Amino acid sequence: MDKYPVLLNQKEIDKLLSIEDREELDQIIRENIKQLARIYFEHCKKDIKRKYIPPSGKVLDENELFYMIDASLDMWLTTGRFNYQFEKKLAEFIGVKYALTTNSGSSANLLAISALTSYKLGERRLREGDEVITVAAGFPTTVAPIIQNNLIPVFVDVELGTYNIDPDQIENAITEKTRAIFVAHTLGNPFNLDKVMELAKKYNLWVIEDNCDALGSKYRGKYTGSFGHISTISFYPAHHITMGEGGAVLTNDDELFKIIMSIRDWGRDCWCPPGKDDTCGRRFNWKLGNLPKGYDHKYIYSHLGYNLKITDWQAAIGLAQLEKLPEFIEKRKENFKLLHEGLREFEEYLILPEATPNSDPSWFGFPITVRETAPFSKFELVRYLESNGIGTRQLFAGNMLRHPAFIETDIKLRIKDSGIINSKDLSEQHYKLLPNTDEVLKGTFWIGVWPGINNKDIEHIINTFKTFIKGVK
Repeated sequence: MDKYPVLLNQKEIDKLLSIEDREELDQIIRENIKQLARIYFEHCKKDIKRKYIPPSGKVLDENELFYMIDASLDMWLTTGRFNYQFEKKLAEFIGVKYALTTNSGSSANLLAISALTSYKLGERRLREGDEVITVAAGFPTTVAPIIQNNLIPVFVDVELGTYNIDPDQIENAITEKTRAIFVAHTLGNPFNLDKVMELAKKYNLWVIEDNCDALGSKYRGKYTGSFGHISTISFYPAHHITMGEGGAVLTNDDELFKIIMSIRDWGRDCWCPPGKDDTCGRRFNWKLGNLPKGYDHKYIYSHLGYNLKITDWQAAIGLAQLEKLPEFIEKRKENFKLLHEGLREFEEYLILPEATPNSDPSWFGFPITVRETAPFSKFELVRYLESNGIGTRQLFAGNMLRHPAFIETDIKLRIKDSGIINSKDLSEQHYKLLPNTDEVLKGTFWIGVWPGINNKDIEHIINTFKTFIKGVK
């Protein structure tokens, strides 16, 4: 005898299987599975009271489970109908022409830079030794693709408070070799897009917005990710919406869209989606490269590419999350405002975050810098917060140029208006060229504002700061 009861007996199963309309049968079975899934989610996956407030996280309910079930029952596995819906809705939300999903935000950044090296761009392509302006106070995979494509990163300092690239330092860092600007909207706070786009136009530069931490942020009423030639997004569980692992590349440019798709999809010249053939209508009538005319277009390669697609199962989760995005954005803003109001009394010791002028951030986190004059260090405060159940994170690399990846490797770079420097030769004199970046390393961390944080959590965070600072004083 089975240990647990089965809801359908054999007679009921036979009755179901007698339904001749396969589409009707499919829908009946899907709906019944979803009902069981709802019961499972509501009663077996109830939230357990937590003792730790993580700095980031995901908010899921039975809706994500329903989408996942539908994708699983399709058994398509690779990119399919859910992905096409997701790309379309994401592009519509941001206000761009194209969105292409990829397996991570880091891969999205790699695709963005790699696309700009394509021969199809003619004289505007990036070539080995060309320079790309960026910052060292951020996440490494904004900078890594520059180096991986044999380009030279040029590091400019950031502003304390906004933690974005200092717009007044960009122009002095531009040389005849400068071809692009590639920076992130730090923790959801938009960088000065007026200045960046003005300089890009003046010097004919490409602009890539790393929008991975800023989905839903606005600048002058437009969503970030819609200003640059290319932008990128991440759907890692810590981000504004998630599909587990995943990312996207966005553009309004028809040619860039085709190049990005090619590099994402093995480098092939063909644009047929998986499971489709001959969408161009001339599959065996192409003459490209030194190949014989008629060679199968599905196996003609115009770039040295990768396979960076996502599964339809991931895209299904993303669709469910996209429905919640407006609500998530408002909750992040609300949590940010409550923290800012609650911690304002400690500005004698702490630099609190400030939104860039003309912006409306969808905050990824709440960055804090401990002032050099404070009677405590960042590390003392962070340890106290962590020991009292409040999760913290560093502002990513802090100063990337101090990490082993740079000082143990031969990397050509520039800092502001310096000449070429080998990263193995970096010294304290070089680091002094980026004083705010070093200050971020020493004094900055961030705490969470994600939608899973409630008002009671915010109250606990503020009270913990009060207790710590009162104790130190």
